[in-house]
Amino acid sequence: MQGWFVVIIAIAYVTLLFAIASVGDRRSAAAGPGRARPFIYALSLAIYCTSWTFFGSVGLSSERSLEFLGIYTGPVLVFVFGFPLLNRIVRLAKSEKITSIADFLGARYGKSFVVAAIATLIATIGAVPYIALQLKAISGSVSLMIEHYTGSPPSFDPFVSDISLVVAMLLALFAVLFGTRHADATEHQDGLVLAVAVETVVKLAAFLAIGLMVTFLIFGGPGDMLTTLAGNAQVRKAMGYNTSLATWLVLTTLSGFAILMLPRQFYVTIVENRSEAELRTATWVFPLYLVAINLFVLPIAFAGLSLVGTKTSSDLYVLSLPLFSGHDVLAMAAFIGGLSAATAMVIVESVALSIMISNDLVIPLFVRRLLKTTSSQNEDWSTLILNVRRASIFIMLFIAFLYYRESTNSARLSSIGLMSFAAIAQFAPALIGGLIWRGANGRGARSAWSPAFWCGAIRCCFPRS
Repeated sequence: MQGWFVVIIAIAYVTLLFAIASVGDRRSAAAGPGRARPFIYALSLAIYCTSWTFFGSVGLSSERSLEFLGIYTGPVLVFVFGFPLLNRIVRLAKSEKITSIADFLGARYGKSFVVAAIATLIATIGAVPYIALQLKAISGSVSLMIEHYTGSPPSFDPFVSDISLVVAMLLALFAVLFGTRHADATEHQDGLVLAVAVETVVKLAAFLAIGLMVTFLIFGGPGDMLTTLAGNAQVRKAMGYNTSLATWLVLTTLSGFAILMLPRQFYVTIVENRSEAELRTATWVFPLYLVAINLFVLPIAFAGLSLVGTKTSSDLYVLSLPLFSGHDVLAMAAFIGGLSAATAMVIVESVALSIMISNDLVIPLFVRRLLKTTSSQNEDWSTLILNVRRASIFIMLFIAFLYYRESTNSARLSSIGLMSFAAIAQFAPALIGGLIWRGANGRGARSAWSPAFWCGAIRCCFPRS
């Protein structure tokens, strides 16, 4: 397999998403959402499982054993026990035509522009490292594949030759074509949701395939695997890692907030929801998905420690195990699975953030002023709104690419992800207060958004991250 073939596969896969989304849009326009819509909706929620899940969980568990499960405990608890809360948020969003988490927070405080604008800024700043995480995973997996097959790492200088930049611009184009078709952001993007659901199935199938390969092809079965791994000193050290109760609580709390308040999660869970039946289906399909995709995290991590060691980053054990053991087809499956995990997140996150930027920053600050000064009060501004969203998508992805190039060389995927979780968790007091307290006001919501508390909590529980 030649190095250029890996690059072609990456670009071809992203191009395939265009076809899937196009088919989804046409079918929805012709025959409606269809009977499979509840399951498509439920699977789309697994956009929560990004490169952090596909690569980063393995890397984290290779050092800290079961600690990675804290990232999934919160979402499982929210969907298993929090249906009344989720259903209430959906109903409120539909009744007030909410299009984003910033819009929702602003609406709960008297349609406060300041609350919505600050929320948009926090979400955008917090999303940049998370998008950069996806680009780092893409670049790392492409580099590993090319170096393995050609014997030398690819040259990414100047940065215009970096495959991550090409993929980022393709994803921006995809988000523009299928996520910014309507100025009214409450209109459902069925093609986009279908593409995300397909990617969800792809990454799950790829991860399970690697897990089965490790268990049965490399070790010959669970018994032999346990016996072999138990004799490795690094594996024993990882298994003996003791995660503190405070860390478990912080991880569970952050992930529980994130599953509701990350821009992409709010978009697919609340904005793209069509009915209560879809939400009820998601309350059992989504938790089962999280369980399934984490079944083989520990076996893959410990097998990587034993067989790969320091030859590659532990974040890339999912890819390096089949690659170094000569299973080229499974290596390509792992590569595509990781690509799926990264691209789905980037697409939906950029669409959700572009809606927030246009509706809660640009339109209130500039367009409404133009409306006051222009003589044509009835002019159609939909084209301008769409162009603002499209421009913001390209600009945001390019900024994320620059961040990836300059700031993520030595950072672990899980560490980058936690920065975004900590930023988004600042929405929690305002969201909870707006839902349960009639006396809550915008000034109180703004004062609750202090980064000092959340950054302190993260540094206390993850001093080495």
